[in-house]
Amino acid sequence: MNDEKIPLKEQPKRPDTSDYGASSITALEGLEAVRKRPGMYIGSTDIKGLHHLVWEVVDNSIDEHLAGHCSDIWVTIHPDNSITVKDNGRGIPTGMHEKLQKSALEVVLTVLHAGGKFDKDSYKVSGGLHGVGVSCVNALSIHLRAEVHREGIVFEQEYKQGKPLYSVREIGTTDDRGTIINFLPDPEIFETAEYKFDILAHRLRELSFLNKGLRLSLVDEREKEENGFKTELFYSEGGLQEFVLWIDEAKQKLIETPIYIHTNEESVDVEVALMYNTSYSENLISFVNNISTRDGGTHVSGFRRALTREFKKYGEDGGFFKKITFPISGEDFMEGLTAIISVKVQEPQFKGQTKGELGNSEVTGIVSRCVGDALKQFLEENPNQARRIIEKVVLAATARNAARKAREMVQRKGVLTGSGLPGKLADCASRKPEDSEIFLVEGDSAGGTAKQGRDRHTQAILPLRGKILNVEKALEHKIYENEEIKNMFTALGVSISENDEGHRVLNIEKLRYHKIVIMCDADIDGSHITTLILTFFFRYMRELIENGHIYIAQPPLYLVKKGKNQRYCWNDKQRKEAQFDFSGGKEDDDSVKVQRYKGLGEMNAEQLWETTMDPMRRILKIATIDDSAEADRMFAMLMGDEVPPRRAFIEANAKYARIDV
Repeated sequence: MNDEKIPLKEQPKRPDTSDYGASSITALEGLEAVRKRPGMYIGSTDIKGLHHLVWEVVDNSIDEHLAGHCSDIWVTIHPDNSITVKDNGRGIPTGMHEKLQKSALEVVLTVLHAGGKFDKDSYKVSGGLHGVGVSCVNALSIHLRAEVHREGIVFEQEYKQGKPLYSVREIGTTDDRGTIINFLPDPEIFETAEYKFDILAHRLRELSFLNKGLRLSLVDEREKEENGFKTELFYSEGGLQEFVLWIDEAKQKLIETPIYIHTNEESVDVEVALMYNTSYSENLISFVNNISTRDGGTHVSGFRRALTREFKKYGEDGGFFKKITFPISGEDFMEGLTAIISVKVQEPQFKGQTKGELGNSEVTGIVSRCVGDALKQFLEENPNQARRIIEKVVLAATARNAARKAREMVQRKGVLTGSGLPGKLADCASRKPEDSEIFLVEGDSAGGTAKQGRDRHTQAILPLRGKILNVEKALEHKIYENEEIKNMFTALGVSISENDEGHRVLNIEKLRYHKIVIMCDADIDGSHITTLILTFFFRYMRELIENGHIYIAQPPLYLVKKGKNQRYCWNDKQRKEAQFDFSGGKEDDDSVKVQRYKGLGEMNAEQLWETTMDPMRRILKIATIDDSAEADRMFAMLMGDEVPPRRAFIEANAKYARIDV
C-alpha cells in the first residue's frame, strides 16, 4: 500500500477519547447469510453494490467527523481494484469486548450490527445502511486488512471472506491515529469488479458539501498523470451554500446569494440552503444524516410548508396577487428553486429498505418552524430580492394555468379521436405493456427503415421530425403545444395532472410500453437529439427514468469486411481488433474495408435489425439517475442559456470527443 506516502495534516486538538473504548461497541447479532444473500444487505451485486462497499467504510469515517474527531479521509483505488479508506479519527477500539471475549476491532468487522453508532455516548448521529457497515464489506471481500493507529500503537488484523486469519496484533508504534481499511471485493459475489472514478468522485464531492470543513481525497493508482496518480481533492468551507451554487452554475441567478439556514431544535440539526434562478424547473434535494432521501419525507414536507406559507403571506400582504384570477398553489413557489435540505437526527425512522423517505413525524414541525422564521427575516430584510421571487411566482402561476389548459386540450383531443394515437406511429400487435417496446427514431427515413426491420408483434416505431423542442428553455404550455412532444404523450399513453398542492403528477398507469428506446444517429446531431429527448424525460417524465423504462439504442459505428467475412464494431478498439484479425496481423491490407456509419439511414432494414433492434444481439443503455443533483446540473449546463459553463465543460472533455470527417 502507498498510504504511508500521504502525509497527515496537522492534528487539531479534539475531545478526549477515553469515553470511546471496547465497552462502547454493542453487538446485536452474528454475521450470517451476508454472502448467501448480499442484496439484502447492500442492495445489489451490480456496480451500485460494488460501490456501496466503499460508502459503508467511508460512512464510519464520516461518523468520526460528525462526532468531532476526524478532519481528513483518503480513498485510494489500487491497480487490482482493491480500495483503501484511511481517516485520522480516533481509531476503531481494539480492547477486549467483555461479552464476546474478543477484540472490539474483530467484533466490528465480523459481527453484523456491531459498532459505536448503537451507543449514544459514542455517536450522537450516524449514517450507514442500518449499521451493517464494515462487517458486510468484510464478508463480501476476498481479502480485507484493518490497521488501527490508536493510543500510540499500530494494530492490525486480516480476514478472508469475513473470517479472521489471526487475532488482532500489535505491529509497531505511531504518533498518528486513525483507521485504515483495505479490501478487495470478492469476484464470485459481484457482477463487475471495476471501480469507476467518476462515481466515487461524485459521492465524495457531495459528502464534502454536506460536511463543511472535512477534507476528502480520491487517488486512482490505475491512471497516471503528469504529477503522479490521478487525484481529486474535495473540500468545502461554505457547505450547502457552495453546494447550491455548484448545482446552479449553469443557471441565471434570480437572487444574489443563497438563503442559508442552520439551527438546532430538540436535538435535530437543520441545515438548508436555497437559491432562485430563472429556469422553469424545481430541484429539491434532501438528506438525513448524510443519506440521500430521494423520496423526501417529513423534513421535505416541513420545508415546503414553510416556504409556501411565508412567501404566500408576503405576496398577499404586499398585494402582488390581486390581479390573478386563479388560485396560487404550492407548486408556483417551487419553480426556479434549487434547495438542499440536510437534517441530522439521532434516531431516524426510514420508510422502505433503501432509506428513501424519512418518517419521523416530529421533524415536520421542527423544519417548518426553523425555515419559516429564517424566511420571514429574509423577506423583511431583502425587499428587492423578495419582490423578484414573488414576481417569479406570479409568472409561474400564470404559466401553470396556461399549461393546464394546454394539457387538457391535448388529452381531450386524444379521447375524442378514439385511440388518440399519432398517425406516424407504427404500433405493435401486442397489448401487453410488459412485452411491448417503442422506438423513438430520428427522422422519417430512419423511421421507415426501422418499420421494415422490426418485430411487428412487440416493437412499435414513432418517427420524430428533426430536433424536438428544448424544454430547458421553454415555458410549460409551449411544450404541450409542440407536435413531436404531443405525439410522444399520446403514443406512450401517459398524462399529467395536478395534485391538491398544485404539483405536477405523471400518471403512468396506462403506459403502453415498458421499454422506451431512443434510437438516433451515431453522430453529433444524433447525440444532440438524444440529449434533447432525455432532457424532456428528465424534466417532465422523470418517473419513467426512475422506473427503468428509458433506454438508449447503440447502433454500431463501423462495419469491417474482408471478402465474405464481416464484423460490426461499436468503438475504435473493436474496429482495430477486427482489422487485425481479418488482415492476419498486417498493418496495411487493402482487402480489409471499413465502413463508418454516420446515420441509421445508411443501414438497410436487415442490418438495423441485427445490430440495433434484435433483443438477442443489440446493445441498449438504460437511462438512470444515480445523482439527481449532478443530473440537474448537467442538463442545465448542456441545454440552458448560460454559455461559459458549457464552454468550460467542452474544453475539459474535448479529448474524449469523437470527430466525424
